[in-house]
Amino acid sequence: MAETPNEARTREGSGGGGGAARNPEDRGEEERGGISRRGFLGVAAATGAAVGLGGCEAGSRSGPVVGKVDTTPVGAGEHRFVLHINGEEHAVELEPRVSLLDALREYLGMTGTKKGCDHGQCGACTVLVNGERRLSCLSLAIMHQNDRITTIEGLAKGEELHPVQAAFIACDAFQCGYCTPGQICSAVGLIHEGRAKTEEEIREGMAGNICRCGAYPNIVRAVRQAMG
Repeated sequence: MAETPNEARTREGSGGGGGAARNPEDRGEEERGGISRRGFLGVAAATGAAVGLGGCEAGSRSGPVVGKVDTTPVGAGEHRFVLHINGEEHAVELEPRVSLLDALREYLGMTGTKKGCDHGQCGACTVLVNGERRLSCLSLAIMHQNDRITTIEGLAKGEELHPVQAAFIACDAFQCGYCTPGQICSAVGLIHEGRAKTEEEIREGMAGNICRCGAYPNIVRAVRQAMG
């Protein structure tokens, strides 16, 4: 007598007689075209064994992979050059990517130049390069090997303050003082450029130097006083 569909499924589930019964969930996965949990575990075990054998074989050829030592010499990529800062020569060994600001602060200890935004938007890092204003955070140190760099530390002559420094003190043109070195260097450069003849020129020329304390009126007055 022909067997019924239910009997056929029962026979298949038992592995054709005598075999272990399959999990109904495994049968459902196979019928939907997927892989059963039992099949997945089998594949994972086989893959792990293959990887393990491959690792042992590789280890026998070239030693352990884990703990590989990096033999790159310290200082690779650095260049030796000289920076002319505040009338003195400074020999440095820096990577080409080091900014002038970081060279001044981190390598030469000239911390008067401040790091504010580090994106060229606040003016706190302003220095003078060949008498002109430069944002040192946007300039690479290696680009200025033959330039004359002046920072806030190099403006005074001994105990004698630069006229702009003296004017900032007289006009109380600062509060917290963090932006003041950049403000003063920018003002010195602006005067050197001949663009500080009127209050409007001063405001426009100093617009790139932000004072979060809002001392702008006194800053303008100090620049005008320094102009004489």
